[in-house]
Amino acid sequence: MNIFLIVLLILGCIVFLTWLTHNISYKLIKRKILESGKWGLNICCGKTDGGGVNADIVRHADVSRFVVLKDIYQLPFKDGEFENVLCSHTMEHVDDPVRFFKELQRVGKNVTVVIPPLWDFFNAISPFVHKWFFLTFRKKHVNSLPKFKRVPLSRFVHKHFGQTINA
Repeated sequence: MNIFLIVLLILGCIVFLTWLTHNISYKLIKRKILESGKWGLNICCGKTDGGGVNADIVRHADVSRFVVLKDIYQLPFKDGEFENVLCSHTMEHVDDPVRFFKELQRVGKNVTVVIPPLWDFFNAISPFVHKWFFLTFRKKHVNSLPKFKRVPLSRFVHKHFGQTINA
């Protein structure tokens, strides 16, 4: 077999596995988590309805009870206002995940953070989209924030080309 065909086959397999793991992670598991409970506050890239207050820095879709957030580090809600808070696919975009998580804990009694797991490798470490990758193979974290590291090259990419999703 020609070496070119072998390389092409390997690249095709990598692309397919990347597509498959991302769709399992982002579409199937995320939807299952969203539908698993009642969310008093849903901070979820502004495209999903969590059943309570839905919030983001920009309105991306027509969802009910939507609130535009001016400052994610000073949310416009009272201490302990929400029983359950869902923060899905947002933490990896923010400048200071620890500070944001503490603010989520201030307004919510139970905070569920959903992030790209390491098995969704190419999505988890994408310097065009994310600032941080989390050192975990779990997608869902309740009342905890896993350890994280800066995505390699993300500062350079964001400075020169912008961040695809800005939080």
